[in-house]
Amino acid sequence: MAVGFSSISDFGEHNGRITLYVILSCMMAAMGGVIFGYDIGISGGVTSMDSFLKMFFPEVFRVDKNTLSLRLGSNYCQYDNQLLTAFTSSLYVSGFFTSFLASYVTGAFGRKPSIIAGGAAFFAGSILGGAAVNVYMLIVGRLLLGVGVGFANQSVPLYLSDSDPLLVSVY
Repeated sequence: MAVGFSSISDFGEHNGRITLYVILSCMMAAMGGVIFGYDIGISGGVTSMDSFLKMFFPEVFRVDKNTLSLRLGSNYCQYDNQLLTAFTSSLYVSGFFTSFLASYVTGAFGRKPSIIAGGAAFFAGSILGGAAVNVYMLIVGRLLLGVGVGFANQSVPLYLSDSDPLLVSVY
């Protein structure tokens, strides 16, 4: 049986202020989460767009979608194409392995350089993906996005856990 209790806090009103440091820390937390959701929201929808499939995966586009959906009975996992699978999974594989590397980089150089390196990789991957003219450029861009996600996965929570006590005690 669980027992609960409460105590009356002596803190009462706090004299916290919204400073530039607080705003930047909140933006860092938000951006760390945004890049995780970016891939899920963007690539999932893009891979089902006819114009995307026609340009980068024409063999997938040529498959009769009505026959395929009747055969599979679902809107999910309709495409049986190894290159499309490599496109989709390259970010996750790259992010997984980079998370391990990022811990060593963070330990050697600190949180901020690690976050900046991840942001730069994510930015480069976004530019390369946006400028892609063939599927291999897309995959390399997604690999760079995965590097950015891997660095953020490791260093942003660490940065926030170190910053939060500062926000409470200093401000």
